Amino acid sequence: MAKYSDILYSLETENRLRSIPRHRKGAPLVDLTSNDYMGLARRADEWKDEFRQRFPDVGMTSSASRLLASDQEIYNRLEGYLEDLYRKPALLFNSGYHANVGIISALNIPGTLFITDKLIHASAIDGIRLGKAEFRRFAHNDISHLEKIIEKEHRNHERLIVICESVYSMDGDVAPLAEMAALKKLYPNVMLYVDEAHAVGAIGSKGAGVASQLGLVNDIDIIVGTFGKACASQGAFAVTSQELKSYLINTARSFIFSTALPPANVAWTLFMLEKLALMDKEREHLKQISEMFRSGLEDITGNPINSASAIIPLLTGDARRAMALSASLEESGILALPIRRPTVPPGGERIRFSLTAALSEEIINNVLENIKYHLKNIEI
Repeated sequence: MAKYSDILYSLETENRLRSIPRHRKGAPLVDLTSNDYMGLARRADEWKDEFRQRFPDVGMTSSASRLLASDQEIYNRLEGYLEDLYRKPALLFNSGYHANVGIISALNIPGTLFITDKLIHASAIDGIRLGKAEFRRFAHNDISHLEKIIEKEHRNHERLIVICESVYSMDGDVAPLAEMAALKKLYPNVMLYVDEAHAVGAIGSKGAGVASQLGLVNDIDIIVGTFGKACASQGAFAVTSQELKSYLINTARSFIFSTALPPANVAWTLFMLEKLALMDKEREHLKQISEMFRSGLEDITGNPINSASAIIPLLTGDARRAMALSASLEESGILALPIRRPTVPPGGERIRFSLTAALSEEIINNVLENIKYHLKNIEI
C-alpha cells in the first residue's frame, strides 16, 4: 500500500522536495524571484497615506460572494476602470487560478473542443479537467501545428476554443497573437482565450498587456489578467463580451461559490492600476534591462534564450545543478530559486530570473558577474 512518506522520500531523492522558504533577515538580497515586475510592491509604503485619504471607509471583508454581497460599489468601480481600459465588459475573480479554472470549465458545453498550447498554465489544465472537456494540444507557439488541428477539427465541433498565454511563465517568450488572431478570422467557429497574467501591468500602454499593445483586444474573445504580479495586489479579471460575462456570472463555479475579495483589496488594486497607467517610462526601463540581462546570459552560456519579457530562464538541465547554483547565488546576496519537475519537464530544470523595473543597470551587471563566477565553481 502506498504511503505518503514513500512519496515524500521519492521526491527528496529526486531533488524535487519543496518547502516554504524561510523568512530571510539580515542583509538585503537582490530578489529575482517575485513577479513584482514594476517594483510597486516594494514601494507600497510610499502610498499608504494617499491610499487612506482616497479610501478612508473601505471595508476589510465582503462577508459574502458577489452574488450575495450588498455593497458592490468598489467592485463596480474596479470593473468600470477595466472596461474603460479594454473597451469591453470585465468580471473580477479571486485569483488567476480561480479565473482559469472557473471560466474554462464553464465554457465546456456540448459541441466544444479546446485546443491548447502545450505549455499553458496548470490552472488552465485543471479547468479542462474539471469541465471534463475534450481537448487537443499544439506544439508550443507553433502556428502551423495549430492551423492543422483547426483545419481537421473545425467541421466536427460547433466551437473550437484556442487557449494560450501571452507571456509564458517559465520561458518568458511571447505568443504569436497576431498570427492567432488572423487564423481565427478564417474560421467563424474559433474562439481565442488569452491568459495575460505575466503581461498585465508590465507590457503595453498603461500596462494593458500584449493584446492591447498589438491592437488585438477586439479579436480575442476572453482575456484573463491577474493583480498579484505587476499590479502588486491580489485577484484577477476577465474581459469579454457582455453575453459571456453574464454567462460566467451564472455558470463559473469559482465565481459563484467564493466569498468576494475584501473591498480594501479591491480598492488597493484600483489604486495600483492608476499608478501603473502612468509608468510607461518604467516599462521601457524594464524592457531595456531585460534585453541587457538576456544578452549577458547568452554571452555567458553560449546558448540562445527565447525570452522576450522580464522572465529570463537559465537552463541547467538537472535539478541538483539548479539547486547548487541557487544556493551559491544566495550566498552572494542574489535570490534566484530553482524550478524543477513537475513545473517543467525532465531536462527543463532551471533558474528562472524575474526582473523588476526597480533594478538598475549596475545591479544587472553585478548579477551577471556572479552568475558567470558561480557557474564555473559550483560543485555537483
